[in-house]
This record gives sequence, C-alpha cells and structure tokens, in this order.
Amino acid sequence: MASLDKHYMSLALRLAREAFLRQEVPVGAVLVVEGKLCGWGNNRRMDGNQITGHAEINALNTASENLGNWRLMRSTLYVTLEPCIMCTGALLQARVDRVVFGCRDPKAGAMRSLFALANDPRLNHQIKVDEGVMADESARLLRDFFENLRTKK
Repeated sequence: MASLDKHYMSLALRLAREAFLRQEVPVGAVLVVEGKLCGWGNNRRMDGNQITGHAEINALNTASENLGNWRLMRSTLYVTLEPCIMCTGALLQARVDRVVFGCRDPKAGAMRSLFALANDPRLNHQIKVDEGVMADESARLLRDFFENLRTKK
C-alpha cells in the first residue's frame, strides 16, 4: 500500500504545483475508488472567487460527476495538506473511507491538528486517516508559496 500511496500523492503534488503556478495556495487532491482514479482537483478559490474551491471539494465533485453518484464509498482521497473543517465535513458526507494527507495544517487542520472530526464517534461515518505521505514535499511547496507571496508585498 505504501507504494500506491506515494504514487497517488505524487499526482496530488503535481496538481498542487499547477495551483502554485496559478497563484493559488498549492494544494492538490486525487480520489481513488476501488483502485481507479475517479476525481482530482486543486485549489481554485481565487479563480472565480469560489468560497468552496478547495482541492478536496473539487476532487469530490469531479468524482461524483464521473461516477454519477455523490456517495463515494470504497474510496481514498489523497491530499497534500490536512483537510479543513469544510472539507472534512464534505468527505464525511460523501462517505469516503480513507484520507491520506501529506502535511498537517496547524491553523485549520480538522483531522489531526485542531480537531479529529474524521474519527468522531458521534457521527454516523468515520474516516480512516493516514498522514505524512510525502509530507516534506507538500510542506516545502506551501512554504515556497507563502515566502513568494510575502516577498511580493
């Protein structure tokens, strides 16, 4: 499983780099259902002023369209940054089985850093969470983005 996790995370990192080039916060996500790549996305909040334009939401929407179903059971989402509250809520609603993320988000992370929403026993669905896959690459990309942003100001 570790080699598959790295493979799909490398695809998510490629999407994050595309977001970086568009001057979006560089986060990328891919959704795999029963071993098949079905959804993908990166941050698109600036592009069209989309409040919900996070990579995870875009990947969920692409997968739902491709599969013709909003229930994404037997799926794994690979994302370069720990999902926020909004994205974790959407992942729970979509019935995603597993999330693999690169680096933690100490300011907004809702799976491990600030909250543990994915594993809250009060909810009707829980998500298996694995973290740290290609974390250094994910963190470096975010660091570079925000350093570039600060030097432009």
